[in-house]
Amino acid sequence: MSDRKLVLASASPARLSLLRQAGLAPEVVVSDVDESAFPAPRVAEQVALLAAAKAAAVAKREDDALVIGADSLLEFAGKPLGKPVDAADARDRWRRMSGRSGVLHTGQALFDVRGGAVVSRDISVASTVVYFAEPTQPEIEAYLATGEPLAVAGAFTLDGLGAPFVRRVEGDPAAVVGLSLTLLRTQLAKRGLAITDLWRR
Repeated sequence: MSDRKLVLASASPARLSLLRQAGLAPEVVVSDVDESAFPAPRVAEQVALLAAAKAAAVAKREDDALVIGADSLLEFAGKPLGKPVDAADARDRWRRMSGRSGVLHTGQALFDVRGGAVVSRDISVASTVVYFAEPTQPEIEAYLATGEPLAVAGAFTLDGLGAPFVRRVEGDPAAVVGLSLTLLRTQLAKRGLAITDLWRR
């Protein structure tokens, strides 16, 4: 068992829930990074940059911790889709996504902080193909009325009311929710830690 402190540099309830379900008990420290300041030519590169920026911002405040930064964007028709700006935007997205597919990219950064300095950085991306169902217009309107699609990248999520509107995924379902636990296990292993070492007892 390790006594290393685990910090999640994200305000996302879904990411926190995923980590808790995996037996981990991270402290949440929100990064407050300006996401518009990190453009990139490719969506996968953009989420990697954002995840690293969030982890770096929080790592500066820590003395000894493992800091996880993450960011997700849906790549649809070659363009990145974050959270919708409003219900009209979310409605338009669902009309376009219906019956089609997109790639949900989740950037994930693990920064190892010791003695107030970052001693290692692991920045990776998990990309998952998402195949959307064809919800009826009343279903779309009912979903919009819940407010859920306004709070998540791509205007959908697998861990909530939007799950019935996703036919299947190719890749890591947890990464679609916001954090790849499989990738985190690999990132920890590079630091000589088993994910089981961080299970809360």
